[in-house]
Amino acid sequence: MFTLPKLNYEFAALEPHIDARTMEIHYTKHHQGYTDKLNAAIEGSSLAEKTIEEILAKVSEESTAVRNNGGGFYNHSLFWSIMSSQGGGEPTGALADAITQSFGSFEEFKTQFSTAAATQFGSGWAWLVVHEGELSVGSTPNQDNPLMDITGLDGSPILGLDVWEHAYYLNYQNRRPDYILSFWNVVDWEEVARRFEAAA
Repeated sequence: MFTLPKLNYEFAALEPHIDARTMEIHYTKHHQGYTDKLNAAIEGSSLAEKTIEEILAKVSEESTAVRNNGGGFYNHSLFWSIMSSQGGGEPTGALADAITQSFGSFEEFKTQFSTAAATQFGSGWAWLVVHEGELSVGSTPNQDNPLMDITGLDGSPILGLDVWEHAYYLNYQNRRPDYILSFWNVVDWEEVARRFEAAA
């Protein structure tokens, strides 16, 4: 059965960009809720023996509960891991080269990613994805993600941004673009680079 992953930082560590109260509610209520409901949805089935990646790879064959809660469990687990109180700046090395090759520049990548996040209608996520060695940006609704066989955005997600209102509303209200801009100050590029190398 799946368990809530341990955070590598305190709830207040990402302030002022992500406030402690939002982090606490997001992690202990929302992510815990997805985890509990995923476990309930797969209990007693063959899915209980599979990794979350294996479940999501064939999620079109599963119930809405597995799709929504499996996505919610995976997406948030990735989200916490790619942020740090020591984050921000720009990537280096192979990831930086790949971003420049795919988007022309780091600034152009940021623009495309931020646009994907800002224009996702309603709840959803923005993603940086590795597919067959190439990087691309896109967004998905609700708790869908690029690992699923239903989204049309294929590949391994290495950076994700939660644009559900619960991720930012206490601090930013309806100012999603401000939240997106602030997110760049907490991105842990070392972790994103590690995920890139594993996926590539």
